[in-house]
Amino acid sequence: MIPTTSPGRAADRVAATDWAALAAEIDAFGCAPTGQLLTPGECAAVAALYDEERYFRSTVDMARHRFGSGRYRYFREPFPELPAELREALYPRLLPIARDWAARLRRPAPWPDTLAEWLELCHEAGQTKPTPILLRYGPGDWNALHRDLYGDLVFPLQVVIGLDAAGADYTGGEFLLVEQRPRAQSRGTSLTLPQGHGLVFTTRDRPVPSARGWSAAPVRHGVSTVRTGRRHTLGLVFHDAA
Repeated sequence: MIPTTSPGRAADRVAATDWAALAAEIDAFGCAPTGQLLTPGECAAVAALYDEERYFRSTVDMARHRFGSGRYRYFREPFPELPAELREALYPRLLPIARDWAARLRRPAPWPDTLAEWLELCHEAGQTKPTPILLRYGPGDWNALHRDLYGDLVFPLQVVIGLDAAGADYTGGEFLLVEQRPRAQSRGTSLTLPQGHGLVFTTRDRPVPSARGWSAAPVRHGVSTVRTGRRHTLGLVFHDAA
């Protein structure tokens, strides 16, 4: 790992999160805030990585692919310390939620106890490309509603962390979540990410109560148009890409 700050502190903040309350909130809404995971200084250090080519395996121009407007960059391995530390610390906290959801939906739960074991399974299935990303939006940029699947093996939860101060560094750019409810109109959620705070949300779908017990409600996420300034976010997906 490439150092960007002193080790351990981000993982301690992950551990201090009330994960029981978070699990209840994500059950209710499909997403839930973690509280502060990074300090403003750490946020600035991560955002500054965007201009360092050596940390990334590829860059995606969203307008070119009709994904929206703006750019994001996929990290290459070895990851900078903070993204690596957060991903390692978050996986075991999210794992019980993932397994509970699989049980409700009567699906397999293929996720081992450690992130390293899970990524090894991804690699054996041909999903070998790292998926943590750093996103940068400027005025007029936005991200279309989508799901980050990347292959047959999918971890059902992911995390985004705001790196800039909403209202000061940028305006607009709300995180959007749209849930397609069984036999009903879709439900939308809009949130502003405080600097250094994380948001856990569902990758593909989530269990919702239905007349038959539990049904899978498909969920997509995106970002509304940034009006002014510059918005950076760190995206942590827990499965690799084919």
